[in-house]
Amino acid sequence: MHVLKIALVIIFVLLGVALSAIILMQEGKSQGLGAISGMAESYWSKNRGRSVEGALEKFTKFAAVLFFIVALALDVIW
Repeated sequence: MHVLKIALVIIFVLLGVALSAIILMQEGKSQGLGAISGMAESYWSKNRGRSVEGALEKFTKFAAVLFFIVALALDVIW
């Protein structure tokens, strides 16, 4: 059981660092003045899921869920 605690703490720390780095790599959501005039809808915003930004968003969601699951597991076994 002691080895499981150590492994979960290491995974928890690595997930926290990775999640922080992924969040910082993402672009801001502000669209500038183009959002006012309706010019914000472009090719890149329509195909966001296939871009690097879309992949970062998906991985952020996955890492956040995994982070909370590991946090709950640590809470239960600690």
